[in-house]
Formats: sequence, structure tokens, C-alpha cells
Amino acid sequence: MALNSIVEAIGHTPAVWLDRMVAARGLEGRVLAKLDYLNPGFSKKDRAALGIIDAAQRDGSLRPGQTVVELTSGNMGTGLAIVCAQRGHPFVAVMSRGNSPERARMMAALGAEVVLVDQAEAGVPGQVSGADLALVEAEARRICAQRGAFRADQFHHPGNPAAHETGTAAELWEDGEGRLTALADFAGSGGTFGGVMRGLRARAPGLRGYLVEPEGAAALAGQAVTRPGHPIQGGGYAMADLDFLEGVSVDGYLQVSGVEARATARALAREEGIFAGFSAGANVAAALRLLEGPERGGAVAVVICDSGLKYLSTDLWA
Repeated sequence: MALNSIVEAIGHTPAVWLDRMVAARGLEGRVLAKLDYLNPGFSKKDRAALGIIDAAQRDGSLRPGQTVVELTSGNMGTGLAIVCAQRGHPFVAVMSRGNSPERARMMAALGAEVVLVDQAEAGVPGQVSGADLALVEAEARRICAQRGAFRADQFHHPGNPAAHETGTAAELWEDGEGRLTALADFAGSGGTFGGVMRGLRARAPGLRGYLVEPEGAAALAGQAVTRPGHPIQGGGYAMADLDFLEGVSVDGYLQVSGVEARATARALAREEGIFAGFSAGANVAAALRLLEGPERGGAVAVVICDSGLKYLSTDLWA
């Protein structure tokens, strides 16, 4: 059936059991990968972008034709570029120069105005720290005030986790045929983890949730931040407080190095044919580790956050 708009293609992505990877490592259990890199903008952030714009249009906080502004590592910006273009809103994406340039080019191609912000002192291209994100946040606020724009505010707007609670969680439960025992998710805004866990626990109250962070930047786990810079773009900003995690119990925290995330993303491509980005590698690495320990014999869900195409200029595929 033909769709009336590309926006209608957001969500309802397929899921794949990563049985080859599990068997090759001699593990007991299963990993279910939700292929959100197959959304129109090649990432899970399409869901949150649509959720935020839909909610803002419903409650009147976003006026017809009003400009939308948001800070982004590239994925939320791509989703917003798609949704805003279809809904008649100019969109300004504000992004750190530390993110891969493919993302900026894609957003611009989709009609966004892209504002690139220089990294903090001693910043490393390809590694976006909390300090870098703070500079992007300041610029996004300045542009919003200057243009009278609507701020999509992915770290605080309830439309972000709501999209995952009503959409991603329901799909995962159906995909897993009601057999899921846990979720492992790399923390960015916390919208995916918070929303999916609420949705899954409404169906299975005992389902366990594990937050994934980079080694050296595990602020949510209460660890000292020793390496705020890392290659796992789109999250791991060493922010100890995330609004969307309030009231959502966490059963465990896992730390994944950039090296492990990279190696697992490459293995995911070779062994399962899934061409994904750094954070997907972190999620799958964490899920495989869980099958070695607390989730042995269980079924762990992960989201394949974005496409490997967004990292061709990085060392992910070098």
C-alpha cells in the first residue's frame, strides 16, 4: 500500500535474532536487534522527532510555519529535517564539529540549515564530549531567542520517550513474541531507555533494563568521569541526570570501550549483515556480555540506533 508521506514510513521497523553471533561465541540465550537504522532518516531518532513535532502541534506550542531549532549529533537533526519539511516548518540543526561530516551533509540535503559549532579546547574530531555538547546547547538557545523559534528539546520534551513507549516498546514485545527478559541501551538523552522500559514493563513487570555507557564516562553509573571524549557518537555525554530516566528503575550498568563498540559493529556487519554505527556496536556488545552473566539463557533486546553509512569518514570502517 502506498503511503501519503515519508513520515508514515517512520517506525514498524523489522527485528532480527542475532543467533549467529550468539552461537559463534558459545553463549546461551538470544539477542533481538530492532533495526531502527531502516527508518527513513537511517536512525531511531526519526521516532522521537515525529513524537515531539506531533505533540507540539497538538498542544499549540509549535505554531504553523514556525522555525524549529535543535541541538543534535546528526540523527535527531536528520529526523527533524524530514518531519519539519513535510509539516511546513523551517529547521535549524545545531551540531558540534566533532561529529562525522556525513551527518551535516545529509541534514543539509534534506533542507535543514546546519550550524556547526567548534569543539571545546582540546576537543578531538570524531569524539564529542559533554563540554562540546554544552557549547552546542548555548548556540541552540541563542538561535532560538534570535528567531523566535520552537525548541524541539530532545533531552526534555516528553514526546521523545512517549514515541518509544507507544511505538518501539510495543513493536519489540510483538517482535520477541513475549519472550524478552531484558533491554540493553546506550544512553544519550535517555528517551529510548525510559520510554521502552515503561512500555515493556507494562507488559512484563519483571523485565530488566541495563544502561550502557562508554568506559571512562559512566556518570549514570556513579563513576568518576576520566575519559569524557570517546568515539561512540550520539550519547555517553557523562551527564549524571537525565529527565527521562526518572521513575525508571535500572537493573544494572555496563561500560563499553570505543574499541569494543567498534569491533562489535564490525562483527555485526560481517556475521549478521547489519551495517550499523558505533552505538549499535555498544548495545550489541553489552547484550552479548549480559548473556555471559546475569541474562544467561534469556532474551535481550537492543536497538540498532543508526546506519554505518553515517561513519564512513571515521575509523569505524577504516
